[in-house]
Amino acid sequence: YILSYCGAIGLILLGIIAMVLYQHMIRIILGLMLLEAGVNLFLITIGYRANAVAPILVDGQMPTAAMVDPIPQALVLTAIVIGVGVQALALALVVKTYQAYGTLDSKELAEKIAQESGTEMVDGVPVSLPIPVPTTKPRIEEQTA
Repeated sequence: YILSYCGAIGLILLGIIAMVLYQHMIRIILGLMLLEAGVNLFLITIGYRANAVAPILVDGQMPTAAMVDPIPQALVLTAIVIGVGVQALALALVVKTYQAYGTLDSKELAEKIAQESGTEMVDGVPVSLPIPVPTTKPRIEEQTA
C-alpha cells in the first residue's frame, strides 16, 4: 500500500526531472509520459481500499462488503485517453519540427528560430530587442510677458 505511494511519487519526480534537465524533445515527451503514469498511479492508489469489492450492482442488490471508490478509476481512465492524445500530438509536432529545422535539441531550435525571426540571443535565450526610435526634442517657445 505504501509502496504504491512511493512508486507514484518516484514516477512523478522522474518525469519532472526528465522534463527539466533534458533538451532533446523525445526525452522531454518521455518525461511527460512518466509524469502522467505517476499521477495515474497516485489516483488509483487514493481510491484503493483493502478487502473491498468492485462497485458493481448485481440484480439491484448492494454488496455487503465495502466497495472501492469508482471516481478515481473513472478519472484515470479519462486521463489515459487524454494522455494518449497529448502524446500523439506532441510526437506529431516533434516530427514536423525535425522536418522543418533538422534538429530536436531545444537550444539549437531556439537559435534557429531566433535567426529566422531576427531576434537576438542573450545567454542562450531569444530576446526581442525594441527597435530604437529617434527622438526629437520638442521646441520650447519662450513667451514674453
